[in-house]
Formats: sequence, C-alpha cells, structure tokens
Amino acid sequence: MIPTMIAFGLVLGRWWRLTLPLAAVVWVTVLVADGVMGLEPGLIGAALLAVANAGLGVLVHQGVLQSYRWLRRRASHRSHSHTPA
Repeated sequence: MIPTMIAFGLVLGRWWRLTLPLAAVVWVTVLVADGVMGLEPGLIGAALLAVANAGLGVLVHQGVLQSYRWLRRRASHRSHSHTPA
C-alpha cells in the first residue's frame, strides 16, 4: 500500500499542509475499517509511515511544479529579451 500513499501525495501535493495530516488520518481509518489493525499504539507508527510515504509524493509534486515554473519563467524572459530591429 506504499504506492497508494505516494500517489496520494503526488495528486494532492499542491496543498501539502493539508495533505500530510490528511494522509495520516485516511490511512489509519483504512487500517481500522478493514480490520487490519485495532485501536492500538501501532497505529501511531502506521500514521507516521503514511505521512512519510505521502511526503515523498509531495516532494516529487513540488519538484515538478517548481521545475515547470522555472522553465516557464526562463522562456518568458527569453521571449521578452529579443527586440525586433
């Protein structure tokens, strides 16, 4: 299920401040609802792993977003720097 939480972070990575705590809550809810775990101290570890996995997705999302912005800015500067003779 690690890819699920990475995908969660990839899709919602734009809103990372909401995505990371939501990943913990959603993952713990899924584990308890499916009967994989009960209400036990191990849920804290599961929540932390969910945040770490979603965090990886968020990092990739943010990296792609920043790269896109940088390339767009660079292209914009190049097009404005050429003046017709």
